[in-house]
Amino acid sequence: MKERVIKAFEDSVDVKRRFVQQHVDRIVQVASVIAAAFREGHKVLLFGNGGSSTDASHIAAEFVGRYHRERRPLPAIALGTDMAAITCIANDYDYAEIFARQVKAHGQKGDVVIAISTSGNSPNVLKGLEAARELGLTTIGWTGGRGGKVEGLVDYPFVVPSTVTARIQESHITLGHVLCELIEESLFANA
Repeated sequence: MKERVIKAFEDSVDVKRRFVQQHVDRIVQVASVIAAAFREGHKVLLFGNGGSSTDASHIAAEFVGRYHRERRPLPAIALGTDMAAITCIANDYDYAEIFARQVKAHGQKGDVVIAISTSGNSPNVLKGLEAARELGLTTIGWTGGRGGKVEGLVDYPFVVPSTVTARIQESHITLGHVLCELIEESLFANA
């Protein structure tokens, strides 16, 4: 039993190590892109399904609340949290439209979208990205495995080198926390 525990932690560390080696430059670049969007009065829209939805909510909360610093709130919306909108859209249109309709409602040129899908192939996430692209929003994708269709639809793809959902999600939440840290530092270091 102890060996399984140790192996799970070691696997998580290994995946994260490989991920950061592949993406460190893009992480720094994306932190600058998001910080610039916030600086210019724009917002971040985040979405995904299941655990990815809770990751989207978690990171949105870090922006709106705070990460480390006492500071002004940053505009971020997790699109998986409004059950009335989700169920209305799913019922009146189609479940595949739940993020696209919200992106069209809330997204404005200059905003940033973070789409999260461990497989990279969730139809509602793909439609949300297509809506974001139509509006000219900056698109970021967090995925895993081979990247799925998400990788080819976004300006900034982050593909975790694993096919194990848990390991992918562990890397995604670490990525979100690191981005929050870099963005807060960029915007509020001199405050």
